Amino acid sequence: MTRHKPPPEKMPHRPGRPALKPGRSIVNPKRTPWGVILSVAAVIILAGAVTAVVVSRSGNQPTSAGEVMPAPPTGAMTLEKAANRVADTSGITGVLAWDTTGWPGDGSTHAGALQHDHVAGPVTYAELPPVGGPHSAVWMNAGTYTTPVPSERAVHNLEHGAVWITYNPNLPAARVAQLTAFVTKQTVIAEPPAAAGAKASSNRYIDLSPWVRDALPSPIVISAWGHQLWLTSPTDPRLQQFVNTFRHSKVYNPEYGESVDGIPVATGGRPAG
Repeated sequence: MTRHKPPPEKMPHRPGRPALKPGRSIVNPKRTPWGVILSVAAVIILAGAVTAVVVSRSGNQPTSAGEVMPAPPTGAMTLEKAANRVADTSGITGVLAWDTTGWPGDGSTHAGALQHDHVAGPVTYAELPPVGGPHSAVWMNAGTYTTPVPSERAVHNLEHGAVWITYNPNLPAARVAQLTAFVTKQTVIAEPPAAAGAKASSNRYIDLSPWVRDALPSPIVISAWGHQLWLTSPTDPRLQQFVNTFRHSKVYNPEYGESVDGIPVATGGRPAG
């Protein structure tokens, strides 16, 4: 008896869908790889978020690749006693002055005068930015920084004859660039070795850095030991007058002639310029 081959089995036909041809695979070889697409999208979004965080923390000026911030002090908190305001004798319009009685250092405490003690930890200053007061025993390496620096180390630089230009973090980038250019054009001053056996060096005796937050009394503030000037523009001629008068000055600096760098980078930092 001859056996007849049964006809090939047909896939059931679903209403609304075209019938498949015999032998055709039900798997779509061109199926969209949604898993891969979603993974790539997640990576792109994460990269964008990281970039946004970096930009937001870098402020108006990108941090230089070689820049190292000075180490913040650690230890017990010190509260500065407010010093008395006194009449300014510099002749520069707008300069504020505080009592610096006792300098050059005579080892005594003078009521109402700026303190000058060395302390281990952070200091809560009576003036912001500070114009003197208790400070770290080790200063910072002076120069231009693109992020806030420890006030306790910057104040020690003021004691040695540096001036400190601070600005609000929201200062437009163009004005920050003007301040940076201003610092760069200042003369370089010879300084003694920071430690025994070290080589003599030179520095502009100027610190430039943004303040921690938009809380300064003016967009730009320049400070020296016991003196301060509030400015709104980097092109104000009084900025140069202040530098000429108070920077590395035998008249105004408590420890005139001392170094403002030469400290190991881990402690004193490395400025961007």
